[in-house]
Amino acid sequence: MRVWGLDAPERNERGASAATSTLQRLVAGQSLNCRVRDIDRYGRIVGQCFLADGRDVAAQMIAAGVAREYCYFSGGYYGTCRGN
Repeated sequence: MRVWGLDAPERNERGASAATSTLQRLVAGQSLNCRVRDIDRYGRIVGQCFLADGRDVAAQMIAAGVAREYCYFSGGYYGTCRGN
């Protein structure tokens, strides 16, 4: 599954381990509520996911500085794209 609206570093890119560990800490032991937003070109589910307390996983990753908003797909939903 891909997280909707999130552009995180790939495994071979700088910052990948920080993004991975942040996501792991954020969701560890939690039940997530995910809403399917799309299916990508590889057939993967693209979901907008929320923690039990209602926090948006992508928003938390963006706020932590370990990922960016994927503006092309999010349409500026998280408010970090140019022109917002």
